[in-house]
Amino acid sequence: MKSSPLVAIIMGSDSDLPVMSAAAAVLDEFKTPYELTVVSAHRTPERLFAFAKNAEKRGIKVIIAGAGGAAHLPGMVASMSSLLVIGVPIKSKNMDGLDSLLSIAQMPPGVPVATVAVNGAQNAGLLAVQILGATDTKMLAKITAYKKNLKKNVLEKANKLEKIGYKKYLK
Repeated sequence: MKSSPLVAIIMGSDSDLPVMSAAAAVLDEFKTPYELTVVSAHRTPERLFAFAKNAEKRGIKVIIAGAGGAAHLPGMVASMSSLLVIGVPIKSKNMDGLDSLLSIAQMPPGVPVATVAVNGAQNAGLLAVQILGATDTKMLAKITAYKKNLKKNVLEKANKLEKIGYKKYLK
């Protein structure tokens, strides 16, 4: 039996999927059930409203919303849901994602959206796991082990660099 999704990954367009798939990959790694779909704030507002209004009833705990350009999706979802929304600004053609970042980060008081870096879907996935870990000891243990492994990898690389020098390291 497949577990009910705890995280929803939504994006404004399927063109955002190459970026947003990084969040899905993290959730796969942590064996966290999720759903992934397209919900356009501008082209499918009725779908957006239904999604935002029903996510909590369906058992969703965290929403990761990626959007580019005007990037209204994360904020609109946050305005209609009490669930935590993590916004992923998608790099745009004209402003390298600055427009998306500012649209998501500059929410008015009362409508917070946690915001990661431009194209930062991997961190959005990790943040979702950490949030779930606040009430799930098994998830917390997994994220703790993940972070210990990050530290170990950096220390191994630092040791190698110091031992062989930068020229050999770069080869």
